[in-house]
Amino acid sequence: MQKRLFLVENLTVVSAQLSFVVNAFMKKLFILLFLAQVSFSQTQNPEDKKTVIKIVYGGNLNVNENKYPGAKIFSKTETGQVRFEHEGMDLWCDRAVLFQDRNWVKAYGNVFIQQGDSVEMSSEYIEYDGDTKFAVSKRNVRLQNTDMTLSTDTLYFDRNAQEAYFDTGGIVKDSATVLKSIEGRYFMEKNKYQFLKEVNITNPEYTVDSAQLDYYTDSKHAYMYGPSTIKGEDYTVYCERGFYNTVTEKGYFVKKSRIDYDNRIINGDSLYFEKSNEFASATNNIKITDTINKMILKGHYGEVYKAKDSAFITKRAVAISLVETDSMYIHGDRLLVTGPDDNRVIRAYYNVKFFKTDMSGKCDSLFADNKSGITKMIRKPIMWNGESQMTGDTIFLISNVKTEKLDSLKVINNAFIVSKDTLGEGYNQVKGLNLYGKFEENKLREVDVVKNTEVVYYMYNDKNEFIGIDKTICSAINLTLNENQIEDITFFTRPDGVIYPDKDLPKNARKLRGFIWRGDERMLSKDDIFDEDDKNLVLPVIRGLNNAMDPLEEEKDPDKEIFKSTISTVPPEKKNRAAEKKKFVAQKKAKGKLKEQ
Repeated sequence: MQKRLFLVENLTVVSAQLSFVVNAFMKKLFILLFLAQVSFSQTQNPEDKKTVIKIVYGGNLNVNENKYPGAKIFSKTETGQVRFEHEGMDLWCDRAVLFQDRNWVKAYGNVFIQQGDSVEMSSEYIEYDGDTKFAVSKRNVRLQNTDMTLSTDTLYFDRNAQEAYFDTGGIVKDSATVLKSIEGRYFMEKNKYQFLKEVNITNPEYTVDSAQLDYYTDSKHAYMYGPSTIKGEDYTVYCERGFYNTVTEKGYFVKKSRIDYDNRIINGDSLYFEKSNEFASATNNIKITDTINKMILKGHYGEVYKAKDSAFITKRAVAISLVETDSMYIHGDRLLVTGPDDNRVIRAYYNVKFFKTDMSGKCDSLFADNKSGITKMIRKPIMWNGESQMTGDTIFLISNVKTEKLDSLKVINNAFIVSKDTLGEGYNQVKGLNLYGKFEENKLREVDVVKNTEVVYYMYNDKNEFIGIDKTICSAINLTLNENQIEDITFFTRPDGVIYPDKDLPKNARKLRGFIWRGDERMLSKDDIFDEDDKNLVLPVIRGLNNAMDPLEEEKDPDKEIFKSTISTVPPEKKNRAAEKKKFVAQKKAKGKLKEQ
């Protein structure tokens, strides 16, 4: 009896333990099944939630199992066209083939699509997939938004991305402008067209040709990528990257940019242009070419005012003009060129220097008048003609306006000529109130110094043997020069002078009052007109050259992204586009959907 009780008690314990284990197992199984159900519900095919194409008006109904197995054929009646609706889009046509099990329709004749209040599209034929919300329209396709119309032969329309794409040539028109391109796309949410090949814009005021161009229909702003040319009534712009407001005709251009503006050609790393104000500015590596006056302006910032016939340039500014067969280089902190072609004036301000093969000089300000041929050097001018140094209060250079050769020279007040003695260590000097010089073949041949003249001159015989030092005072002196060296001296009106042996004239008496030799400042090449500040300029970074110009594309690098597709179904590259078309057709065949008959 006790043994039975013991066995019963043991069985009870075992049963309880077994029940506990089973319950625990069932709980775990329930949890696993619950998690699996949640996971299954989260990974369900999104297509299960997609809506079907609704028949709003079917008209006449037919079937043709041989030609369209499983499809319904609808035709218009006198009451109206066949009409479908799908997720906010309405479609009208004369005839339609609807594959309901595949959620796909083919529409023929006077096809019209309306999406909301902003997009309308018409064509002769369309295929529309309700699952992918992707449409292909063909023949006489017209896509119209608020104020612009796109016409093309074939258009791909992705409703998910709200983007349309064409590659058979398209024309976009508004009230005054016509845009053409072989290939392009339309981003509906941004109201942006991206033309990808052989772009042309025609307007009564201008034309634009570009390799690639982005155009916003709201602002009428155009962003150009690749070789682009804009032609207006009196200007032509070229760039390989740029922005252009097609309404105001204002633009910003970079990368090999150039403006042909009246008789001037403007080149620069960055160019800005305003047609209404007849204004253009340039930044970094500027070159302004005056084709009429054979003049070039260079620098790193410049402005051109067409109406005023003027150009302003600074930051390592230099004006280069052709003087017969030689070039004259004029540099200043600021250069201003004004006046029409027959009355052009150059003004240079602050730290002015100029260089010509046999002549150079410097002053505080310079004024050059093409009409009169007069160049005026103001405030502390100094000029070197060969080895001769000339100074005075004001220096004038006069050119023959017909031959463009140097004609004469004037130094007014405190005229002083110094040249180093080529055979010794002394300095030949001529001093007077005013100086008048005469050029022959652009070389200084004769000089007259008048009023209170003084001379210190080192004399040699025909064998170049030193004779003595001539120190003379008189009313006027005439100098004859050969290869910029004094060849003969003639004194006028009671000259008072002595020829001193070398030992009889003290060193301090060999220099006239006011003598300063500044040979170390002489410019020996065109590069010497620039000082260290000019050579060490830090140029500004040009916006848009290495980053996006389009403010809506600022986060992208245009060099990498601009030719990539942002449309999921049909990218711009031909090889990708062909692959996408092949994939699109394969998907339709796999689902049993037929191509257009």
